[in-house]
Order: sequence, then structure tokens, then C-alpha cells
Amino acid sequence: MAGSTPANHQAGGRLAGRVYLVTGAAAGLGRAVSLAFAREGATLVLVDRAMEGLEGVYDEIEAAGGAEPAILGLDLEGAQPEDYGKLAETLDSEFGRLDGVVHAAARLGPLTPLEHYPAEDWSGLMRGHLTGPFLLTQACLDLLNRSEDPTVTFVTDWVGAEPTAYWGAYGVSKAALEAFARILAEEHDRRPLRVNTVEPGPIRTALQNDAYPAGNPDDRRDPAELTAVFLELVAPTGTARHGERLRAADFLGA
Repeated sequence: MAGSTPANHQAGGRLAGRVYLVTGAAAGLGRAVSLAFAREGATLVLVDRAMEGLEGVYDEIEAAGGAEPAILGLDLEGAQPEDYGKLAETLDSEFGRLDGVVHAAARLGPLTPLEHYPAEDWSGLMRGHLTGPFLLTQACLDLLNRSEDPTVTFVTDWVGAEPTAYWGAYGVSKAALEAFARILAEEHDRRPLRVNTVEPGPIRTALQNDAYPAGNPDDRRDPAELTAVFLELVAPTGTARHGERLRAADFLGA
């Protein structure tokens, strides 16, 4: 995992000198969040299974004068507990700190009745959307709790709050992820760690295209528009939100 130690890049940025890990960073919302955090001075640890996409984000951050990011090709659907432990150890040795994690990795999977749902997809999505975020967060908690103002932010979806027919493992895993986030928030109610979830709403991503192939892209926000929500949640000079489920539409306006 290559990268630089945190430096005061973009000195006026709200996240200068801080380190954030973003999953699903190769494309879509994860990419947009990573680029926005880098513009605000943060050092990024970019995690995704798509190495080519990660390298593209790396190049964009470097070209814009941001701190050199670290990139890690990791498939949350296949990673084991020891992989997350090694990741946390590497973060500690290379950066000496971690100020936040944004869990943005997602895969839609089949939209089909449960009686026909493929077992392999069920297992994979549960690992990618629930077990992976749990193991990654757990492995990083010690490092996060050393920060003055650490954050963990989960990306959810409307179906996480309103489980609906045919959404299969995607819907079940998002509902479970929201429960995990609430429990984590309550367990850290009197500690520095702040935990929140964000429902992006309709955005221009491959996942949205797969879920709503007949939808009009003009009715969806560009992922870059949502980065203000994530910056507000993680910035040390920003909000003190904790234990909240935030709809981007409510924050940004219709």
C-alpha cells in the first residue's frame, strides 16, 4: 500500500493533515467523496477491488496537487478477518493515525424473489455490505479512537429503512447495516467517535443504472453534489451529528 505520511497539503482545507479511508473509492460516490476530501487537504486510503479505477483516482488526486493517496485492492466480499487486521497495522505503521472511514462500497446483485435468489450472491452481498464493514470498522477502532474527532460514515439506501419485495440481499444487507450503525453509535455515545449513515437518493452511478434502467439520468444528482454532506459529517470544524440517518435530499434540498 503506497502513500505518503500526512502533510499540510492544501493548508486551508478543512481536512488538512488528516487521514480518511474510503471503500468503493474506484467509482461513483466513493470516488467523488475521495476527490472532495483530497481537495480539502486530507490524505486518502483508497480501497476497492477495481485496481484500475483506484489508479485513476490516485492520478486525479496527484494531478490536483493533493497529498499522495494510498491505494489498496481489496474485495470486501472475499477478505478475511486477518486481512483487515493487517490493513489496520499498515495504517498505523505508515500514517500513525486514522481520522475516519467512509463505507461506500456497494453492489446491487439480482432483483428477484427470495425463493429464486442465488446463494452465491446472497453470501457475497452480505459479506460486502455487512460483514466487511463490521470487520474493517472493528479492526480500525483502536486507531480511530486515538484521533481527536474520529468518524465512521455508512452509505445506505432507502430500502434499508423500508425493506421491500425483490430487493433480496441488497435490501436485507442495507437494513442490517443500518442496525449495525445504530448499535455502534450507541456504544460510542460518550466517546469521541461519531457514527452516521447517509442515504444518497438517486445519483448517477452504475448501481442506479442497474436498479432503474428505465430511469432518466437527468433526474439524478451527480455524486459530486453529495460530497458536501460527507464533508459536513467528518470535518472537525463542522457539525456534531452523531447516531443520525441523514437523507441527502433533506440536507441539500430537493
